[in-house]
Amino acid sequence: MTQETGSIAGIPQLPPAQAFEVLSGGDAALVDVRTRAEWAWVGLPDLSPIGGQPVLVEWQRYPDMTRNPAFVEQVLGALGDATPAKLLFLCRSGGRSQQAALSVAAALSEKGLAVECCNIAEGFEGDLGPDNHRGGVNGWKVRGLPWVQS
Repeated sequence: MTQETGSIAGIPQLPPAQAFEVLSGGDAALVDVRTRAEWAWVGLPDLSPIGGQPVLVEWQRYPDMTRNPAFVEQVLGALGDATPAKLLFLCRSGGRSQQAALSVAAALSEKGLAVECCNIAEGFEGDLGPDNHRGGVNGWKVRGLPWVQS
């Protein structure tokens, strides 16, 4: 069983390695809420080693970063009838994914569905380092988890 690093507004915060462990255990899905530009230029989590693939739905749209009004419907549509017990949300550093997790958790609760929505606390690229660059302090990539770049 994995240990979360706490909870923010009722959303468990999981470090990337623990998130990958949860995904490896089955009955969980990863929702990457970054933009199409981030997926293309920065990379994607590679879940093929555990027989999965991320659900890709933008929380905000590039380049103006307006909120995607159809986000919840698109996530639920991508999951279809196979809604897992846990949904793990990922963005660059954990901020957008927190908001996305809250939004989906509220929608699922209204539908009477018991799905735990979690935030991947460090995100894909992590926090800014002393050089004001991401990708060197923490995050999915720095933790050595599988990822691919197109």
